[in-house]
Amino acid sequence: MKINCVILNYNDADTAAVLLKTIGRYQALNRIVIVDNASTDDSLEKLKELQKQYDHVDLLCSPKNGGYGAGNNLGVRHAVEVNQADYVVIANPDVKFDEECVKALAATLKKNPKLAAAAALMEDQTFGVMKNGWKLHGFFGELLAMGPVSRRVFRRFLTYPESYFQGKKAVYVDAVHGSMLMVDGRKFLEAGGYDEGIFQEEAVLAARLKKKGYRTVLRLDQKYRHEHSVSISKSFQGQIDRQKLRNTSVLYYLKTYLGISKGKEWIAKLWFWGILLEIRAAGFLGIL
Repeated sequence: MKINCVILNYNDADTAAVLLKTIGRYQALNRIVIVDNASTDDSLEKLKELQKQYDHVDLLCSPKNGGYGAGNNLGVRHAVEVNQADYVVIANPDVKFDEECVKALAATLKKNPKLAAAAALMEDQTFGVMKNGWKLHGFFGELLAMGPVSRRVFRRFLTYPESYFQGKKAVYVDAVHGSMLMVDGRKFLEAGGYDEGIFQEEAVLAARLKKKGYRTVLRLDQKYRHEHSVSISKSFQGQIDRQKLRNTSVLYYLKTYLGISKGKEWIAKLWFWGILLEIRAAGFLGIL
């Protein structure tokens, strides 16, 4: 059983180096694939120097920055087709996970031939440990899940109940966070991997795997830490920009994967406008 890890870097070689320093000694990882997503700083030079310190690290240079999906697709394809990896950890540079987590996720995938992806609980500095798994929604559910107020009001209908997780070591979920997960490499590629025209990666991957008859599991006895910066989310303009990007991505998902009508497309656009208005009002009132 061969396990690779793909690390996608864009203008953040120092963070990638910190992760590599830790996981570079994990015997469970046969090879580590670093993809530089056409960085505009000196990341590539730093990564080339870093690669010299290891004999099991591959460095790939993407010809352009095609986003999270394109970069990780390139890495997974290399891990499977060149390195003959069975399972691939897809990890952001700003995560921390131990070797036991790698082994546990691989054991889970190996045990069930219907599984294509596995993840652990996610911990971050703002919200602590979170159950990193959620449902795929239909048209109206997707809209409700986007709104800052609506997703709280209708939370019980949009998420798995707490009883779903109690007393279990692992549960099936529709989607998991993209910051760290393990995929069965060949099943991932068979399903088409990530859609490279969208930033709503988790929902699209979940939909593609589900269409092929594959499932995703969340290990409740394992966790990883996501050290992402919260500086952007604290700024008002940052909130607006992030929401606009999400609106575009969700609309693409609704049209491409749910096949919504023109009428529903206009409903979605009106809903997105309302969310932006809500964020602006919150910023004006000093709530953000």
